[in-house]
Amino acid sequence: MDKKNALKVENLTKIYSKKTANVIRALNNLNLEVKVGEIFGLLGPNGAGKTTFLSILAGTVIKNSGSVNVWGYDLDKDPRQVRSSIGIVPQEVNLDAFFSPKNLLELQAGLYGIPKKDRITDTILKLVSLEKQANSYARSLSGGMKRRLLIAKAMVHRPPILVLDEPTAGVDVELRHNLWNNVRDLNKQGVTIILTTHVISEAQEMCDRIAILNKGNLVKLDTTNNLLNSIQTKKIIFKVKKTNKINLENQNGMKFSYNSDNEIVVSYERKKHKIDEIISKIKNAGIEIYDISTDEGNLEDVFIDLTKS
Repeated sequence: MDKKNALKVENLTKIYSKKTANVIRALNNLNLEVKVGEIFGLLGPNGAGKTTFLSILAGTVIKNSGSVNVWGYDLDKDPRQVRSSIGIVPQEVNLDAFFSPKNLLELQAGLYGIPKKDRITDTILKLVSLEKQANSYARSLSGGMKRRLLIAKAMVHRPPILVLDEPTAGVDVELRHNLWNNVRDLNKQGVTIILTTHVISEAQEMCDRIAILNKGNLVKLDTTNNLLNSIQTKKIIFKVKKTNKINLENQNGMKFSYNSDNEIVVSYERKKHKIDEIISKIKNAGIEIYDISTDEGNLEDVFIDLTKS
């Protein structure tokens, strides 16, 4: 297999056509690579093509053209190998309420044709912190436990790649935190992770690299750090004793605005200006500064900028 890439997609296109001349390009010549061992984020607004992309990987949607290579296997030539190289954790919780986690994993292993002696059910339950619930009915599990059980189900055949589709949708803060710790642990053990999420701060925190899709097109693919560094403008918020209405409107690309009587917000280009230059402007206007806070901008700013139609 290609030593560096867990997944390689070239010119992947999927068109949904209605009987009229209405053609929807769900994916338009998509090219991307996911490296072995990374946590890779897939972001995009609704209708961007994320679900179509994952459905093609899962084998439930047939592509129109292009090539998909998973763990060294070509989707057209080795569909079974592709399926065994990938574990997909769906958005919806689809568990049989009357099975225990242990039974569910055993059943899933049977569906994959894994002989009894090669099954690692107990290990997987430990990995997702469900060993204590191994023999409880699935219906008695909390929401977060059910999510972790879905991850366990996707892992019974030991796939080197795990795909998480909106894994924290409808999950509370503590469960979300636990879930990400589980995912990080799996990644440390060498599992390559691909995740889609609506929560952009999660992607910022979790992912090594991020691809941003919009209307079937890849609009950006870069490391999380590079994406954050691409934000041109920074903001500084000054809490002041009293704002004198001085002429601070637009000075050499610095924009000054007043939030309230006691706050001045300055936005400026990070490459052009230094903070002390801005502070002295305000001091020279005879304004007393109480407190200073900065807003570095976050991935959401990049996302909004790139997906503006």
